[in-house]
Amino acid sequence: MEQLDVVVIGAGVVGLAVARALALAGSEVWVLEKEAAVGTGVSARNSEVIHAGLYYTPGSLKAQCCVRGKELLYAYCASRHVMAHACGKLVVATDVMQLPALDALAAKARANGVALERLSAAQVQAMEPELQCLAAVYSPSTGIVDSHGLMQALQADLEHSGGVVALGSRVVAGEVRPEGIWLRVRSDGAPDTELLARSVVNAASLHATEVARAIHGSGPTAAFIPTTHFAKGSYAVLQGRAPFGRLVYPAPQGAWLGVHLTLDAGGQARFGPDLEWLAQDDPDHIDYRVDPARLQGFYAEVRRYWPGLPDGALVPGYSGVRPKIYGPGEVAPDFRIDGPAVHGVRGLVHLFGIESPGLTSALALAEKVCSELMD
Repeated sequence: MEQLDVVVIGAGVVGLAVARALALAGSEVWVLEKEAAVGTGVSARNSEVIHAGLYYTPGSLKAQCCVRGKELLYAYCASRHVMAHACGKLVVATDVMQLPALDALAAKARANGVALERLSAAQVQAMEPELQCLAAVYSPSTGIVDSHGLMQALQADLEHSGGVVALGSRVVAGEVRPEGIWLRVRSDGAPDTELLARSVVNAASLHATEVARAIHGSGPTAAFIPTTHFAKGSYAVLQGRAPFGRLVYPAPQGAWLGVHLTLDAGGQARFGPDLEWLAQDDPDHIDYRVDPARLQGFYAEVRRYWPGLPDGALVPGYSGVRPKIYGPGEVAPDFRIDGPAVHGVRGLVHLFGIESPGLTSALALAEKVCSELMD
C-alpha cells in the first residue's frame, strides 16, 4: 500500500491549484483524476471570466476568495505567460426596474473593496456605441483568462515540485483510520490500488458529495454532506465579430447573472449561459449537447441591451454544468471548505459548491485549504 503526504481528488483548476500550493510547501502530493485528461469538467465548460467581486456578500468566502483570487490570478498568469486580459465589464440596466439592482451591486462592490464606476447612458454609448441601456456600472478589473493554459501551468508547477497527476484514477472507497485516510482507487484495466494519505482534499466538483460519502468514518453523513443539484448552462456563439471590446452583463436577477456577452482571446463573442435545472443525479451521464431550440430565447434577452443582434447570428456553442448545493428557488449559499472543524477528521478537507467564481478564486481557495491542513 502506497503511503503519501497528501492526495487531492479532482484535477480541475481548483484541485490543481490546491495540489500545486501543497507541493510548493514541501508535501508529497498525488492528484487523482478519473478522466483521461485534467480539467475536462466544470473547469473546461465556463465563461473563462475573471470576476472582480461585485456579486458576493461582503465577508463571505466567495467575496474574499474572488477578490484575493483575482489579484493572485492576474499576477500568476503574467509570471507564467498565460493569457489574462482585464478587458473590463459593463453591467447594464435596460429598464427602470433594474436600476436598484445596479445600486445594490455598487454597494456590494464598495464593501468588498472593488472599484466600480456608475455610468449614464451617454457614457456607455461613448464606450460601446452598439450598446443600449438606461445606465450601467463599469468594472475595470473584470477580465478573461485562458483556462486551459492556466491549468497546464498549474500542472507543470506541481510536477516540477515533485507532484504526480494520476489520470484515469477514480476513488471508489475510503476510510478514516488511526494512521491516516485509506483510499481504494480504480483504474481501467488494472487491479485496484490502495493508498494511505496523511491528508485528503476532496476537490471533485460535480462528484464532491459522491466522494465524501465514499470516505467512511468522516462524520455523520446527514450532518455535513450537502445534496448536489446539477444546473446546466448552454452557450451560443456569435457568427462574425462582435462590435464590443468589453464584457456585457444584464443587471443580476437573484443568483442568476442573466444571458451575458463574453469574449475569448481572439475577440469571438459568446452568449450565455442560460439556466436549466437537471433531474439527472449522476454526473457521469450528463448530456452536454446544446439544444438549438434553447437559443431562440437568447435573442430577446440579448436584444434588450444589443438591439442590433442580427437574426440567425447565433449558433449552438457548448454547455457546462454547475454543482449547486441548493435547489431551484433557494438562496445561493457560500462556498464550503469543510475541514476538521466541521466533521472532526484531522487532515480531511471537502470542497462543496465550488461553482462561479471558482475559476477566479482557485489560487485563493488553495491558500485557504493549505491553512486548514496546517492548523
